[in-house]
Amino acid sequence: MKTRNLVVGMLCATVLAPILIFTSTFKDSYPSSSESGEFLEDLTAFTFSRVVISLQTVGGDARHLNLLPQESSTTLSLKQPILVISDKIAQHSAHSQSQSQGSWEHKSARVLSATTNGLDQSKTDNPIRQVTDLTKTQINKHADQEQIKASDNHISAHHSQILDTKHQQESSLTYGVLEKKEPTKINNEKQTEQTTPPDFRVRQLKDQLIKAKVYLSLPAMRNNANFVRELRLRIKEVQRALGDATKDSDLPRIANDRLKAMEQSLAKGKQIQDDCAAVVKKLRAMLHSTEEQLRVHKKQTLFLTQLTAKTLPKGLHCLPLRLTTEYYTLNSSQRHFPNQEKLEDPRLFHYALFSDNVLAAAVVVNSTVTHAKHPSNHVFHIVTDRLNYAAMRMWFLANPPGRATVQVQNIEEFTWLNSSYSPVLKQLNSQSMIDYYFRAHRANSDSNLKFRNPKYLSILNHLRFYLPEVFPRLNKVLFLDDDVVVQKDLSGLWSIDLKGKVNGAVETCGETFHRFDRYLNFSNPLISKNFDPRACGWAYGMNIFDLDEWRRQNITDVYHTWQKMNHDRQLWKLGTLPPGLITFWKRTYPLDRFWHVLGLGYNPSVNQRDIERAAVIHYNGNMKPWLEINIPKYRNYWTKHVDYDQLYLRECNINP
Repeated sequence: MKTRNLVVGMLCATVLAPILIFTSTFKDSYPSSSESGEFLEDLTAFTFSRVVISLQTVGGDARHLNLLPQESSTTLSLKQPILVISDKIAQHSAHSQSQSQGSWEHKSARVLSATTNGLDQSKTDNPIRQVTDLTKTQINKHADQEQIKASDNHISAHHSQILDTKHQQESSLTYGVLEKKEPTKINNEKQTEQTTPPDFRVRQLKDQLIKAKVYLSLPAMRNNANFVRELRLRIKEVQRALGDATKDSDLPRIANDRLKAMEQSLAKGKQIQDDCAAVVKKLRAMLHSTEEQLRVHKKQTLFLTQLTAKTLPKGLHCLPLRLTTEYYTLNSSQRHFPNQEKLEDPRLFHYALFSDNVLAAAVVVNSTVTHAKHPSNHVFHIVTDRLNYAAMRMWFLANPPGRATVQVQNIEEFTWLNSSYSPVLKQLNSQSMIDYYFRAHRANSDSNLKFRNPKYLSILNHLRFYLPEVFPRLNKVLFLDDDVVVQKDLSGLWSIDLKGKVNGAVETCGETFHRFDRYLNFSNPLISKNFDPRACGWAYGMNIFDLDEWRRQNITDVYHTWQKMNHDRQLWKLGTLPPGLITFWKRTYPLDRFWHVLGLGYNPSVNQRDIERAAVIHYNGNMKPWLEINIPKYRNYWTKHVDYDQLYLRECNINP
């Protein structure tokens, strides 16, 4: 009985002892809840080495621990999401980071130490101790696995949060990109609309008509009556839709349907006719015919333009007749201009204006006086022909230019200007010159209509070479053409030092056709030996002449010499600029280009800023502002100096 009790007691001790030991060890080794929280937080801040404890028991023996190597950082490293952290979380994070290093190393050491001790003791102690240590080891293993599992869960949750955040960021970024791409697409569409020419559809319709006519003319198409009938119908429809449209906005709404229908018909024609050589041959024939028509039209246009430039509009023809009639109704005392004592005063600003156009001369005088700082110091010397003398005088008697002085002279009164003195006057009255102008069918007639303008027959055009004779008591004079408009005060030109030169003018080197080789015949030895073909030309229209230097250098005789040598027009064609370039060769002083801007009578692309800042703008060319063929955008600079309410203008129906 005693032996049985002893055995039972020993069994109880054997059972209870491991329980007590396990309880004590478990309290020391298992982390508290606060420490567990810190441990889980530490796992999120570091890349760690996962410790896998593998305990295998075979036949009751404990095996040694297997420590797996650290996993690659590329598989476990996580990018921190960009988060907004509150103050409390930031404080807690700072506190956790200060303790994380020591806490992690301490816990790892405890786990490994407990496992190693348990294995060492199991080899030397009795079976009960082995069982107890094995139980402790299994419990520690279980605890560590729970910690690792918890950490893995925490990391997995954290990783899911990162992925969600990244997904949100990518979604936001993608949405932002889409938002950016949408306006870009709209902008591209707008840009495409802006770059599309305004007559794109019109050109397409015209091209289709050409293709359709080519198909109709091909022999292969004539055998297909249905297609020919269809194509002719399409041509009529497109022609009706096209009408006189010059841009897409002029086309009717049905034009787009006509375009598509014609495309379909042309596609059928392409299937029927597959002989490219025949199409190319036909297109070449059409191109040759079109070029020939273009050449003829260009020639007709040039002729009509020259004819229009030479023809005086009905209103401008009426005006001098009406003024002449009115002038001869005045008595002799009413026909005189005031301030005649200023005509030869060299201290004043004198202008030379030679014209047979009353309205054009009026604009020159009015625009000059309007912009003059001291109008009373400006004197205008107007020379005209016998037909317009009375009309010119009547206009300025009825419309005096303020305080400025005006003189009107008749060129017929210059008795010194005769054919014995002036070679050009002798040439203008010769039979050969008359034949050149009025017998265009002659073989020796020049084909260039520009040089056959009858204005060159007028001595008024050549009077500019006789300024010292016209104004014997003046030392400086400003020459103005009748197709200019003055926009600034010109008195500053008289103070310019010409440095011994005779002519002050604006050079025209900016354009290649304003060089000497475009005006003079350099195949002639007289020209090639004395002048530079690439020398810079200059412009007539606004020129300041030093008459004292003119007389001293005997410029008029130089002009006469060259005119005599050009009696057969072998040195230059007709006109005043070529002899002017020769006469004032190396005697011209270049003025600042803002004084004189040219091209408003032929060039629609003159820089607007240059026009606005110019002192004088010049309508040189055939498109004069008083003609119907003028360039509309430049006409206002001229018309604003015309009083269209004036009685004589209204009677002749001259309107803006």
